[in-house]
Amino acid sequence: MDEGQTVAYISDIGAQGLKPLFVAGSVVTVVLLDLAFLSERWLRHSNQLAKNKGRLDKTCAILSIFFAIAGAAGLILLAVFDTLRHPKMHDGFIALFIAGYVISAILVCIEYLRIGIFYRREHRILLVSFFIKLVFVIIELALAIGFGVCIGSNKSSKQNPGAILEWCIAFAFTGYVLSFVVDLLPSVRTRNHVPQGEKYLMRDNGFRGAQEEVVSIEEPLTHDSMGPSTGYYRGQRV
Repeated sequence: MDEGQTVAYISDIGAQGLKPLFVAGSVVTVVLLDLAFLSERWLRHSNQLAKNKGRLDKTCAILSIFFAIAGAAGLILLAVFDTLRHPKMHDGFIALFIAGYVISAILVCIEYLRIGIFYRREHRILLVSFFIKLVFVIIELALAIGFGVCIGSNKSSKQNPGAILEWCIAFAFTGYVLSFVVDLLPSVRTRNHVPQGEKYLMRDNGFRGAQEEVVSIEEPLTHDSMGPSTGYYRGQRV
């Protein structure tokens, strides 16, 4: 830490004794996040999530994966090339990490806005996810600009604000990672829930009662004191 600095950068902490933990945590974080991107793409393709409806949103989805991988490489490399031994390379990889994931988030916002408008009646959760990611983009851009100003200044008075902004960027990024729970959860099949994509296909194909039917057939047959009621289901003759 510089003279007069009282708040440590994450990079300062991860440059010495805790470097193995810093590297391992960075790798696990971005690998799992990028797997979430790939899973989301596959689930839309396989009708477990609402499908993309045009070339633009499909292109945005693919490009978002590309920039997410670039951001992942930036985080891993900035952890390996620490600020103590490779300060210039470390700063460059910080820029790659932030730029990669911010551009990726912008592309995801475009994708979710388009499909959210198309499915606005059936799946409002898509627009909710869009607004969550839009908030992330706005906050992260504002924090990144402030962070860049602070680390680009040679004044010692800028070190503490820069460190605080770096921690804020990390926590905002954590919220972005967790937002993918909102995206992937609708693909889960349970006794009372049909995956998002299948639900729309049922409705689109004219099976408006299909969702209720899927839920009902998973419930056990009724039993009375004389045993199973043969030929009856829920009191109605089959």
